[in-house]
Amino acid sequence: MATVLSVSGSPSPTSRTARLLRHLDAALIAQGHRVVPLDVRTLSAEALLGADFGHPDIKYATELFAQADGVVVGTPVYKAAYSGLLKSLLDLLPQYALADKVVLPLATGGSVAHVLAIDYALRPVLSAMGATHVVPGWFVLDRHIGEARDGSTEIEESTAGSLDQVLAQFSAALGGSGVQLRAAS
Repeated sequence: MATVLSVSGSPSPTSRTARLLRHLDAALIAQGHRVVPLDVRTLSAEALLGADFGHPDIKYATELFAQADGVVVGTPVYKAAYSGLLKSLLDLLPQYALADKVVLPLATGGSVAHVLAIDYALRPVLSAMGATHVVPGWFVLDRHIGEARDGSTEIEESTAGSLDQVLAQFSAALGGSGVQLRAAS
């Protein structure tokens, strides 16, 4: 199966974006894929903001992208676009870091007013970076991502159904077979 890099562009350690990604990671692992999570917030802020291409964190992230067959990119929507943290990493990657990759863009936010952020802000950057195939992404309202009593992630039922379809398309593009996510009760 494929190696998938799961990138969270959220600056928050309690991010719903990261929670959603880790939930989807589990589904991809259940399909037999190898998933490598990368929370951009854990990389050196000095390296990201100072454009230090030679910093070990940036070299490490670049290598993770190079080794991946597919990339899931998740971001909260701020000011109608993807996060500045994610932008700072993407700016430091090689121009065609996504060449020969299948990419799944995801975004989270508090209002449906930001639903088009994937298509008008994130997708063009991913395409410009040479992504072979950017599958249709999905926007998830923050309130549809919750935490169960046992600490696991709960996804609102209709959102979980939509994410099933999006993940199935991504997996099919990677050459795998789809598996459904569990919706919240």
